[in-house]
Amino acid sequence: MEETSRALGFSRAKGYDLVRRGAFPCRVLRSGRTTRVVTASLLHVLESGEPECNGARAERRTPS
Repeated sequence: MEETSRALGFSRAKGYDLVRRGAFPCRVLRSGRTTRVVTASLLHVLESGEPECNGARAERRTPS
């Protein structure tokens, strides 16, 4: 996260804040306390300048 945030031009704290709000410009994977940036998404954002936000949060499905 620190390197990705720096590459995108903001601080690590701002990066985590954006992830928490679902507004980070790249797709991220969260597992417990771990946050990983999807490399292909980061490359897409850096090349195109277009955000590829995590607008949709993972839905919890209940067994039917």
